[in-house]
Amino acid sequence: MAITADHIRTVVSDYLDAYPEEKRCLAPVLELLDDGADLTSRGEFRGHVTAGAILADPEGRILHIHHLALDRWLLPGGHVEASDGTLLDAALRELAEETGIPAAVVTPDGDRPVHIDIHPIPANPAKGEPDHRHIDFRFLLRTADEVGTLQTEEVTAAAWREADSIKDPILRQRVTRALR
Repeated sequence: MAITADHIRTVVSDYLDAYPEEKRCLAPVLELLDDGADLTSRGEFRGHVTAGAILADPEGRILHIHHLALDRWLLPGGHVEASDGTLLDAALRELAEETGIPAAVVTPDGDRPVHIDIHPIPANPAKGEPDHRHIDFRFLLRTADEVGTLQTEEVTAAAWREADSIKDPILRQRVTRALR
């Protein structure tokens, strides 16, 4: 069962109940939903959803991956697929695909994202994609497992780093608070 607009709206509403100060930032997401936009479609360039995994180990370190195409260290995650039933499912699937860590050995810190971030993505002429936005639903997860087989088409390395190395200040604050 694919992720629905109702599911996205419910997750955003639940998130805004916890973080009402972000209502203005997330208003464009709700407007797109009101306009009937399919936010699960990569072809919706006004903004489409992605799902991220903020994976913590027992020492409170966060897993980072080195993205091949971008040549940068990032947190695991990516686009949703038709087989994903929820945004959390998408984050777990992306984590498993990129790092080889199966969802069965991961414990989510609940169904609510720890952060929703809207950020610009530059045009990619090779893919025929103009500038667009990602609406990234980031979920805090925990595991005692180690990294498995990396998805070498996208990921060249993985490393556990201290939580204070998370670049986004809001995400860093929420993750470090949750891990205390």
